[in-house]
Amino acid sequence: MSIDIDIIKARAKNEYRLSKVRGEAMISVRIPGGILPAHLLTVARDIAETWGNGQIHLTTRQKLAMPGIRYEDIDNVNAALEPFLREIEIELCDVQVEDTKAGYLAIGGRNIVACQGNRICQKANTDTTGLSRRLEKLVYPSPYHLKTVIVGCPNDCAKASMADLGIIGVAKMRFTADRCIGCGACVKACSHHAVGCLALKTGKAGQAGPAGSGSAGCGLGRRAGAWQRKPDQLWQVRLGGRTSKKTPRVGKLFLNWVTEDVIKQVIVNLYEFEKEMLGGKPIYLHMGHLIDKGGYLRFKERVLRGVQLNPEAMVAERIYWAEDESVARMHLKPAGH
Repeated sequence: MSIDIDIIKARAKNEYRLSKVRGEAMISVRIPGGILPAHLLTVARDIAETWGNGQIHLTTRQKLAMPGIRYEDIDNVNAALEPFLREIEIELCDVQVEDTKAGYLAIGGRNIVACQGNRICQKANTDTTGLSRRLEKLVYPSPYHLKTVIVGCPNDCAKASMADLGIIGVAKMRFTADRCIGCGACVKACSHHAVGCLALKTGKAGQAGPAGSGSAGCGLGRRAGAWQRKPDQLWQVRLGGRTSKKTPRVGKLFLNWVTEDVIKQVIVNLYEFEKEMLGGKPIYLHMGHLIDKGGYLRFKERVLRGVQLNPEAMVAERIYWAEDESVARMHLKPAGH
């Protein structure tokens, strides 16, 4: 049987990915930060068993995907997605949704990936779950491509360095000398978990090199509580990371020690930069390609236009890319030589 499939509607406007099986697609649901109410799993199960092939795929972007959806069942599936749209997009993320039974409205701004952050992890400096939900309404619904990853510390477990926009939680530390007992635990922790910038001096911990990375690794060894994170939640921003068949890259440092308000302003300007570079057409291009196209100085001026930087903020004057050799393959030789 011949089926007339509107690919743009299904893919770009409703989050469906067409399958290699003709007439079938996979629907995936947005879960900013990768954490959702447990009872919504039964909704995903019902969709998979009623209209799909009975399976659920856990995607690399922390989404639930139900494959095997017939094209003619898309309207029914969209209506069944109502609990996800209502409870996650509207109630948790404050996204304005006119019709909760019409399915997802765009695929451009990808689901925000996040590690579990300081709600769970002792190494995390920041609340990644909360930030991912607060940023959701800035990236969805938008037809323009943007992959965002948020991590709670420079360990970068969720690989923010490989995203268009990588947001990394960093911390300023407060040292109370009177509480230091000279045990050296913080020095060992800093050496093992961070950048090794501490040393014992006259029986007290002190800085022995350049300032730390913001990882708060010294705090992991705080037996007497001499080191404490300052309460302000600050972030590092990396840009242009991507996997690719052509030129994979690790993202470069763009901003350091910035607040959430700065990040929100930057995201708004990122989308404006995309629109300008693409002539108002939401073509699929990674942020790194767009920076290459416009040049970093032009990019920096546009993205920071009107942004009120906090006093601690630092901005990269320039960015230099180190290309992967996956295209040139200069070091690969026949095995027998």
